[in-house]
Amino acid sequence: MVIYREQAMGDLKLKNLNKSFGAVDVLHDVNLQIDNGEFVVFVGPSGCGKSTLLRIIAGLEDVTSGAIAIGGRDVSALSPAERKIAMVFQSYALYPHMSVRKNLAFGLENLKFKRAEIDARITEAARMLAIEPYLDRRPKQLSGGQRQRVAIGRAIVRDPDIFLFDEPLSNLDAALRVQTRAEITKLHREMQTTMIYVTHDQVEAMTMADKIVVLRAGRIEQVGTPLELFDHPRNLFVAGFLGSPRMNILKGRIVIGDDGGALVDVGYGTLLRSDVDPATVTSGQEVLAGVRPAHFGLSDGEGLPFEVQYHESLGTETYVYGNLQGQSEQVIVHQAGHFAPAPGAILKIVPLEGRLHVFDPASELALARAGHGRA
Repeated sequence: MVIYREQAMGDLKLKNLNKSFGAVDVLHDVNLQIDNGEFVVFVGPSGCGKSTLLRIIAGLEDVTSGAIAIGGRDVSALSPAERKIAMVFQSYALYPHMSVRKNLAFGLENLKFKRAEIDARITEAARMLAIEPYLDRRPKQLSGGQRQRVAIGRAIVRDPDIFLFDEPLSNLDAALRVQTRAEITKLHREMQTTMIYVTHDQVEAMTMADKIVVLRAGRIEQVGTPLELFDHPRNLFVAGFLGSPRMNILKGRIVIGDDGGALVDVGYGTLLRSDVDPATVTSGQEVLAGVRPAHFGLSDGEGLPFEVQYHESLGTETYVYGNLQGQSEQVIVHQAGHFAPAPGAILKIVPLEGRLHVFDPASELALARAGHGRA
């Protein structure tokens, strides 16, 4: 536990938030509640507005309309310094002529903190981030991962109510990304402070977040836990954005079974069982059926004829690429372990029970599930 920390008031509420740059609208009626202590990740494609939204929360951009409240206090018109937030940027933004210790102390010195308090905060932040051996070095003497930890430490010593991270790992190599990701997650567990993290990397979103906010074109598409969004995407965009490789999408139509359940006919004489509420659909209705690569199983009997093009074996798992026989759309099948089907081989594949996602082609919304409403 951070020894100098007071009780944080890190809950955040965005109400009817809009942002325009001239005639260009970049955020549209954003409403969001983040509870104190949550780790929330904003994710979406480039240009979706996630970094702009983060900068608005930080006070680095003005809102066009709407309100921002932190700890129940309206901060919409307050400066960044008055919001009690700390931001970690993609670039480390360290002072190159200063030691690590001086970089950590600089902001607190400007705020006229007493030396004993500054030293206590630096000592605690250095312990948490394991940068004690580097306190007297300058940034050019550090690796990229060490510099990023110093940038995070500079945020920690400010004892903010909310940490804001703007793609902080994008300058690191793959191994350092994994290591620093784990360090930030551990830091959140120890500090129990609200953290809002922007990334385009869905692996970071899925592994770090308590809650994910998916944005597209300045609008929130869905908010939920990583597994809620992965298992129950509310539309085709969320279904396709979360999950790597992407979800497979097959064209089909609804068939009402003898037991009254809604089945999906995707051709090849194969009816796929779904959990769609039969009261909300009609027999013959066109739909799109989604199956994640890992949710296909191989069958020795009936199934969809999958023609292999090539495979990628990673030792512990294999991705097989191909298409349904006679169709051109690519289908991806995941199998555990090493699996090496020959190009041109025909495999029979079937979705695992309860793993079929069904969408309306016109609205792209997930169809209502029996007993659950919309996904």
